[in-house]
Order: sequence, then C-alpha cells, then structure tokens
Amino acid sequence: MLTSNKKIYFASDLHLTMTPDEASRRREHDFVRWLDTIKKDAAAIFLLGDLFDFWFEYRHAVPRGFVRLLGKLAEISDNGIPIHFFTGNHDQWMRDYLSKEMNIHIHHQPAEFVLNGKLFLIGHGHGNDISPEGRMDKLLCLAFKNRLLRVLFASLHPRWGIAFGKNWSKNRRKRRGNIRPFYRIETEVIYLYVKKMLAKKHYDFFVFGHRHLAMDVRLNENSHYINTGEWIENQTFAVFDGNVVTLQSAKRETKFLILKD
Repeated sequence: MLTSNKKIYFASDLHLTMTPDEASRRREHDFVRWLDTIKKDAAAIFLLGDLFDFWFEYRHAVPRGFVRLLGKLAEISDNGIPIHFFTGNHDQWMRDYLSKEMNIHIHHQPAEFVLNGKLFLIGHGHGNDISPEGRMDKLLCLAFKNRLLRVLFASLHPRWGIAFGKNWSKNRRKRRGNIRPFYRIETEVIYLYVKKMLAKKHYDFFVFGHRHLAMDVRLNENSHYINTGEWIENQTFAVFDGNVVTLQSAKRETKFLILKD
C-alpha cells in the first residue's frame, strides 16, 4: 500500500543521443531536474523505454554519455526507491548493466503489477503481442529478437557498431517525426492491444509509452489506457496517487488527448 503523500511515476521516450546535440543535452538536464523533484514523494518510478536513442551492451563496454541521467538514477535507487525499466524498440538490446550497477529492474515485455490494490499492465508498447506498425516494423522486430543477429552485432568493434546504431536511430526518427498525427482511436495499435487484453482479464490501468502522444482513454467504467507521451517536445509523464492515474507535463502548458471509448 502507498503511504501517505507517496506517488508512483511513469515516463518514457527521452531518446537521448550518445554524442548529444544541444536539444538532447537540454532534455537530459530537464529530466534529471524532474527526477530530483519527484524523488521527494516517489514510492516507485517506472521508465517505459526509449530513454536512449540507441543502446547496446558489449561484454566490456556500453555506450558513452548519459552520465547525468545514470548518476541520478543510481542515487535514487541507492536511496531505496525502486526503479523499473521497460526496454523500448530503441534500447531493447539492454541486458543487465543497469540491474547490476544500479539495482534497476529490467523488463523486456509487458508485466502485471498490483499497485495499491489496483491491477496494472505496464510496458513500452512495441513488439511482443503488440502488432508492429507496418511491414518494416515487423521485420525489425523479428531482427532484434534474433539471437544470432545480436551475437553477430556484438562481434563488431564498438567503434563501428555503436556508430551504426546511433545513425540508424537518428535517421529513423527523422523519417517518422517526433509525434505522429492522431487520426482515430481505432487505428492505434496499443489501444487495440489493450482492448484485446481487457477482453481476457480485468485491468484497472494499462500504462504504455512508445506512441509519443500523451493520452488517457477510458475503456469502461473501471479501466483506463494511459500513454505517457514523450520528453522530446512536451515532457509528459503519468502519476498514480493510489487511486487514479493522471497525465502531467514538466512544461505545464501541454494539452492531453482525453477520450472515452
């Protein structure tokens, strides 16, 4: 049970780059400042993937950079606040570096949590049982799951492997844009996934990232789908106070998509 005045926070899609441009550096500073703010009343923090624009763990090396973020996460974890990290499609090759160094719980697929008596299904929102968006996404999803491909990629010198991954991620986001337009809820793949899961079992809240569009969709009288949005432009996140999940923004002027199924 949550103690008085304690909350649970959810955030995703920071997309930090390894050799940061000014925008990425500013996002990191802003996110660390936000973590400093919420650590005062956080009972737990859920990071729902794509914090890094590219991540790959070699046996003896990890991507350089992110020192402010990693240092702050280590501090928060050392102070006894649980941190859960759900790998996204940009950092899905994360393995055990953060768990060994910072005691951060790493999840590679959606997982159930009972939080203050409410049943949550939490994840990034890409791959697994969630339908990839388009043929290329389906191929990429299969490729990233392929163990042989991971072994072959690990055989590349980090100088080449990390450079390739960095450029691929950057160019992919440029092609697709930071926030894709919303057309109608029936075309949203995460929405279709949570509806399928809700038909099998009751959940009070579904909380996902990946979409880069903060939304709160009431699925029925007792169930909501929450998407945390992104930190590239709007700096949105979700907060559970023990009873309801609400969307907020570190910028404070952001509008959210609120829908009723």
